[in-house]
Amino acid sequence: MRSLGCGIVACICACTCLSFGQAQDFTAVRAEVDFSKHVRDWDGFGVNYVEVAQSVDYAQDPQEYGGFSLLTEDERQQIVDMVFGDEGLQPGIVKMFLDPLHQREPGGEFDHETTTRWMRYFVREGLKRTRARGDDLTILTTLYGPPAWATKQKFLRGRDLDPARKYDLARYMIDWVRYLREDQKLPVKYLSLHNEGEDWMRWPADGESGNIGTGHDYNLFWPPEQVVDFLKFLRPMLDAAGLQKVGIAPGECTNWYRFSAWGYADAIADDAGALANLGLITSHGFYGGTYGRWFGEHRSLGTDILREKRPELHAWVTSTSWSKMDAANLKEMHGNIYTAKVNGITPWACVQRPAKWVGGDPNPGTAFRVSEDGAYEVLRGYYYYKQVARVGQPGMAVAWTFAMDSEVGAIAFARNGTRHPDAFVLVNIGKDNKRVAVRVLGSGSDTFEAFRTTDEKDRYDLVGRLALEDDTLVYEAPGQSATTFFAK
Repeated sequence: MRSLGCGIVACICACTCLSFGQAQDFTAVRAEVDFSKHVRDWDGFGVNYVEVAQSVDYAQDPQEYGGFSLLTEDERQQIVDMVFGDEGLQPGIVKMFLDPLHQREPGGEFDHETTTRWMRYFVREGLKRTRARGDDLTILTTLYGPPAWATKQKFLRGRDLDPARKYDLARYMIDWVRYLREDQKLPVKYLSLHNEGEDWMRWPADGESGNIGTGHDYNLFWPPEQVVDFLKFLRPMLDAAGLQKVGIAPGECTNWYRFSAWGYADAIADDAGALANLGLITSHGFYGGTYGRWFGEHRSLGTDILREKRPELHAWVTSTSWSKMDAANLKEMHGNIYTAKVNGITPWACVQRPAKWVGGDPNPGTAFRVSEDGAYEVLRGYYYYKQVARVGQPGMAVAWTFAMDSEVGAIAFARNGTRHPDAFVLVNIGKDNKRVAVRVLGSGSDTFEAFRTTDEKDRYDLVGRLALEDDTLVYEAPGQSATTFFAK
């Protein structure tokens, strides 16, 4: 934690408070946080270490996108500590990919180790730190793409599943889950069917090319009918393998708009067997602010359709962009939480080695960047993500908020019986400072400790303690900033 700057403290302490019982103050943005109003349960924020994402020949191209292979053991431990340690991000969720290189032929021997060494290291070391402080991780593992033998095309990143191999592909997934849970002692709770498998336009119309190396990672086309089919037959196969506690997720569309508008949610909701076997609703949360090919508004329609029949279902964002690693990225988080109505968020890879992404990485933002000379740097994205990750711990509840300015967002999490304090994040994506009057209700505290990240200079810096006056906190939010307020 950085040292407290006297000038910043003076600025905060100089703020005067506003009561909404008084005349309206039109010099301040009106906002409210009510910790007594629980919107939904919260499962936590997550991290994802990506190791092999594109290689078609591991012997010739042992792609290691996360970059841990280039670092010293001391450097690896530094990053693990900044993610999972006492002063780190403290994620509650981890996503692990299952790449297509674990089995040469159906029925053959499995090799779950060669292509996953550093991903497993990252998760194993992170689990040690998490459990040391009395917490735990929930792991979701996703089929990144199937082996070549499972496709009609018989090459890596073949577009179409070979129907004759669907049970073999299920066994491929099941053996990986068994290996992680039983051999590696990792707490895998969910198995997700695909990675952006809805995007049929990533292949030529004749399917004769996998388009690998043109910016795309491993994929297989998963039409809604295929998702429904797998949900129905995979559940009894998992049960027979002794994996009754592992839930099935329906795969991960590119965004929530596609999950509903492209037919996936309705297909599951309309099939009683698929709906009964669904363990978790998942999608990526990539946001497109304009209409077009990549349009993807934050929407809850697909989740609402499924929750209408099964209200207990949770929904997770299992990948989303770091964008420009700025305040606007946290406004995207706000959209996923309050508009898409999710219970957990995991962004795309938190450690990246850009040189290993063929064709240039389409999502270059991250928390840590590893260069080819074996050095790493901590990027601004880390400090912005810390603003929300430290606030939204597993077991807390999303709390109700509003802000009467579309450039301002308030993200709040209530204690909900955990040991974590009520806390909220105030985001200002505007270029100019904004005076915000936040009415804070439902918390047992009248004092809040503030930490701030800005696009320009602050990196999760302590900026002081603020006291409520007439239930209201007035704060001068710098332009393009995020500030976390912890109840004390």
